[in-house]
Order: sequence, then structure tokens, then C-alpha cells
Amino acid sequence: MKLGLSLGYQTAWSTPADHLALAQEADRLGYAVVWAAEAYGSDSPSMLAWIAGQTERIDVGTAVMQIPARTPAATAMTAATIDALSRGRFRLGLGVSGPQVSEGWHGVRYGKPLARTREFVDIVKLALGRKTVEYHGAHYELPLPDGPGKALKLSFHPPRDHVPIYLAAIGPKNLELAGEIADGWLAIFLAPEYAEEQLASIAKGRAKVGKTLDGFDVVPSVPVVVGDDDSPEGLANCAELIRWYAALYVGGMGSREQNFYNQLATRMGYGEAAAEVQDLYLAKRHRDAAAAIPFEFIDRTSLIGPKERIAARLRDYAAAGVTTLSVSLFAADAESGMATLRTLAEALELSGVGE
Repeated sequence: MKLGLSLGYQTAWSTPADHLALAQEADRLGYAVVWAAEAYGSDSPSMLAWIAGQTERIDVGTAVMQIPARTPAATAMTAATIDALSRGRFRLGLGVSGPQVSEGWHGVRYGKPLARTREFVDIVKLALGRKTVEYHGAHYELPLPDGPGKALKLSFHPPRDHVPIYLAAIGPKNLELAGEIADGWLAIFLAPEYAEEQLASIAKGRAKVGKTLDGFDVVPSVPVVVGDDDSPEGLANCAELIRWYAALYVGGMGSREQNFYNQLATRMGYGEAAAEVQDLYLAKRHRDAAAAIPFEFIDRTSLIGPKERIAARLRDYAAAGVTTLSVSLFAADAESGMATLRTLAEALELSGVGE
């Protein structure tokens, strides 16, 4: 198992300079990949192009580039360009986002996300492979049949004709699609204890195209807070820093009727707590919503406590089938974040599951 770094979004309290410093430290420590995210603020490829130009070995990946934000051809152009700039270090993570962002920010209807994702990835693969892009689907038609457009192909030669494609997926059908058409899975709230069912959906998709899970990259983004002791009080203090994040996703990321993270927590056995968290969050009782997140949910989906405890948990993730564990740092500043990166590298070595 390898380590990755999930930078997340640009925020008011995390500057581009902070993100660059963390990426450079991860590069120095031998982390495999650094991921950047986007929602309706900073975009991920701009950040990664900047980081790629100031790192040496670490891969740079989008987690994610939003499918409703760009045409498939524009996505392929960006992927090919960053892959060239980084000398073959780019990973293309894609996701449909949610209906509120897709329709509210991008003005793109959310309906039939699986079918749209399949067609989108088909076209991206054609373009990155420098094939002439002609496509006749239910959602994408290239070239348009009633105008002067012509079928084109990428006009320059990128360093690779295949850029690794990852899908952010949560539900069983989306997981199956990821196994069928992608090279890896970007996971969230992945608990080793519950990974078997999710990986079975991916394996089902792999079997459709005559493949197994061998070579498929399983990449959860896992919150990490390093603590001094593993007493109940010490672990609770670590978990406290993650509660707001878990409450935001389980309680407020989406509508009451369509919150994929809430549904995931329910499938994991936390249905009663997930309903309470959502009720509190949507009532704008955010502090109460955070307090209602079960400690067990945080402990199973995060890395908390001393280095030795984290090393044991890394063994659990590796045994569950994780191939690249990307840490999301819950640290006060870049300096403490870099210290956490170093502790995680030591924990991986201590665990004995690193490559």
C-alpha cells in the first residue's frame, strides 16, 4: 500500500502556498500522489498544474474534476496538457458532483448520472488516445449532426496515450461502473470493516470486462489526526477535530432526499445517527450535528491517535484491499501538517504494508 495526500479545496484558512508546501513535503517523503478537489470555488487542474511544476516525482491527481463543469473534450485537453507539463504524472479523477452543484452552479441537469459518466469517459478515452472523436450517444453527439463541425483528434502528442482515470463513487451501481470503465476508485468514509461489500460491486464491474481487482487502484481519502495517547479521552480529543467534517457531509452535503454520504452512513449501519445528524444540520444546529456523529464512525473511517495505533490501522486498510491511502490532514497550519505527513510515513514503515 502506498500513501497519498488529499489537499481538498482552497479555503479562507488554507492558502495555495500552504498546499504547495505540503505537496513538496509529500514529494520529498515518497508519497505516491497528491490530489486536489473542486466544488464551487477553486478548480482542481489549475492547482495541480502549479504544483506539478514545483515537484519532482509525486503524481498529481484531480479528486475530482466535475463532469458537469466541462465537456469531455475540454477535460481530455486539460488532462493531456497537465500530463505533458508533469512528464507523465497526471491522474484524472472524475465525478458527477451532486444535483445542487450540478444544477445550481453549472446549470447542467443531474438526471441519469451513470449513463452520462459512461459516455463522458468514452469520449475522454478516445481523445487521450488520439483517436478521431466521433461519438453518437444519448447525452453527447460529436460532431453535431446539423452543422459544419467535423470529427477531430487531439492535435499534439502527450507523453502517454492512456492517462489513469478514477471515478469518485459511493452507491453500488456507481461502484460497479467504476470497476468497469476506470483504473481506480476515489472513496470517502471507507471503513475496512465495511469495504468488502463496496469492493464486491467494483469486482462485479471488473468481471464485465474480463478483469479482476488486480491492478485496480483503491484510493480512500482518510482524515488523520495524530495524538499523544490512545486513552479514550485522547482519542475523543482527536475525533473532535473531525466531527465538523463528518457532520457537513452526512448532514448537509445535499438535500434531505438526496444525500449520498448520508445514505452511505446508513448502509454502514449508522442509519439512526445519520438521520439525527441530518435533522440537526438542516435545522442549522451545526454544533449539535457534529456532536451527534458517533465516535465509532469517526474511528472506523479515520486515522487517529499515536503513531503505533495508526500503523495498526494502516494494516487494516491494506488487508481490506486499499492500494493507495490518501490522508486528509486536520492540522492547524502547514508546519503541523508536514509533521503529520512525516508521522504517517513512519507509521507506514512501522506497519510493514508499504511498498
